[in-house]
Amino acid sequence: MGNLYGFCALWYFGSNPFRIGFCPSSFLMVVLLGIAYQVYGGLPWMQAIFYGISAAVIGIIVLSSYKLTIKSISKFEIPAIKSNWFLWLFYITAIIITAVTQNEELLLFVAFGFIYMIAKAPPQWIKRPKAASFFLLSTVGFSTIDLGKLGDLAWFFIKAGAFVFGSGLAIVPFLHSGVVVEHHWLTENQFLDSVAVAMITPGPVVITVGFIGYLVSGFTGASIAALGVFLPCYLFTVIPAPYFKKISQNKSIKAFVDGITAGVIGALVGAVIVIATRSIVDIPTALIAIGTVLVLIYVKKLQEPHIIGIAALLGILLKML
Repeated sequence: MGNLYGFCALWYFGSNPFRIGFCPSSFLMVVLLGIAYQVYGGLPWMQAIFYGISAAVIGIIVLSSYKLTIKSISKFEIPAIKSNWFLWLFYITAIIITAVTQNEELLLFVAFGFIYMIAKAPPQWIKRPKAASFFLLSTVGFSTIDLGKLGDLAWFFIKAGAFVFGSGLAIVPFLHSGVVVEHHWLTENQFLDSVAVAMITPGPVVITVGFIGYLVSGFTGASIAALGVFLPCYLFTVIPAPYFKKISQNKSIKAFVDGITAGVIGALVGAVIVIATRSIVDIPTALIAIGTVLVLIYVKKLQEPHIIGIAALLGILLKML
């Protein structure tokens, strides 16, 4: 459980050490794309490419959100919804709060985890509320420290790596909330373009942080962002690895993670709603997004990078010809 893509990294890299090369190569690729984006981003042909790509990315995330929902919460069937109504309540609450406030509330997810843990499998230490209170107060206190731009960048991505549970795409609403809404480091279109860049490069979706970091503060920002987001994953993987089998069987921890995951996936759906309202700007982009979902469902041979390439060509055709 825990930070799931962190533990997946343990298996992925541990089973074949040579695979670790994908992360540096992906990082280098997104940095090079960041350089090209800053140099050519204002040119019509580059804008046309991302016009098509951005719409396709919305379609990809919509379908991924659906898959995450049925995998982590339950299928859209009445018996399944009834048996998991608590998780559905967290999920819907997170959707509404994220869509309305356009912000991701970290402490809300922690609260979901604690509530679900207390309801389903309360641990012995829950009788000592001082520890939980100290944790929450410490989290709020650290978030108010003024660290300067690079310090803020590092702290933000460390929090992203430490507190986001679920698949790689689960980090999208957290990034959107901080990068676009809170700090105003990127515009809405730049953020969506950064997610698109991650889709067309090998490696995990979270490698988009390198692209974001480069746009914010050049190569230094890219390095800080990548180190910040992967460091907690690495630490959470290495330190508890010998005890992971025992931890994974702990009902309280499982319930805590299930509660957080329901909120995070709901926030992902809420973030998709926010981003879609600003990126699906006309009928062609709506058709590209819908077409992307249908192709991913019915044409199994076409993978996401291929669809992104087709969307880029469609963008050029629609805007340049």
